[in-house]
Amino acid sequence: MLQEYIPVLIFLGVAAALGGVLLGLGFLIGHGRKDEEKLSPYECGFEAFDDSRMKFDVRYYLVAILFIIFDLEIAFLFPWAVSLDAVGRFGIAAMGIFLAILVVGFIYEWKKGALEWD
Repeated sequence: MLQEYIPVLIFLGVAAALGGVLLGLGFLIGHGRKDEEKLSPYECGFEAFDDSRMKFDVRYYLVAILFIIFDLEIAFLFPWAVSLDAVGRFGIAAMGIFLAILVVGFIYEWKKGALEWD
């Protein structure tokens, strides 16, 4: 029974060895000099200018949630598309209903102005 796990153990051993070699090379070849600019905080493409607990506009979070929702929609579409011949008409109808609900939600958010940055 242990013989079945030998390929997995070899894979883990090679991965650990390669990771160790790459980390070691980074420490040996890397300069290690850290200047003030490299150690400075960096956030969202601009310098930190105020307290880190400043409030963000709620629209930022709304757009982030909408992105996650539509990203998950795409994640559901890939396996459905791969098994399209196996799911049949029921699968096509179920995905049509799923997409229709998401489109209605998107139109609702659009009409409410959630995607506008005035």
